[in-house]
Order: sequence, then C-alpha cells, then structure tokens
Amino acid sequence: MKSFDYRGIDEVIHGRVRLAIMAFLMGARQSDFVELKKTLELTDGNLAVQLRKLEEHAHVRIEKGYLGRRTRMTVTITPEGDAAMTAYLARLKTLFPDT
Repeated sequence: MKSFDYRGIDEVIHGRVRLAIMAFLMGARQSDFVELKKTLELTDGNLAVQLRKLEEHAHVRIEKGYLGRRTRMTVTITPEGDAAMTAYLARLKTLFPDT
C-alpha cells in the first residue's frame, strides 16, 4: 500500500476560518475587513486573530488606512499565499487519488 502522508498539510491554511479567508482571496485577490467579516460571517475578534496568523506566515498583506474619516483595513493575498494555497490543494489531492 502507498504511504498515506497527511502530515504535509499546511496547518496555517488548514484551519477552517483561515482556509475560508484564503479561498475567498484566491478569487477576490483583495478585500477590506468589513467585506471579509460580512461574507464569512465572523466576529471582528475572530477575523482579526486569523488574519494576524496568515500575515505572520506572509500569506496575506494587511494595509491600514483611511477612507474619508473612517479607518479601513485592506487584505491582499501575497505571491507566497498563492503558492501556499496551490501547494495545499495539491497536497489534499494526494489524499484523494481516485477523485
């Protein structure tokens, strides 16, 4: 029987909320905090914690600024994040060889 190596799955991306953020950003490329929060139905705190972890691993870039008088946080997937998601998906496919 062929080795079943699940250990190579990227734990940073594999978390349910972080995976949702990365999947959304793979399509959108960029989003603001409010859009991510509403789309993924998350609390401010949960989204902030998950974004921080993704940023620490260079999967996303976070920029803070202003839109008029309101603060605005923009989240962008990085080239490293793209590569990490591609590798993550490829690793998952190895766990389901007949699909």
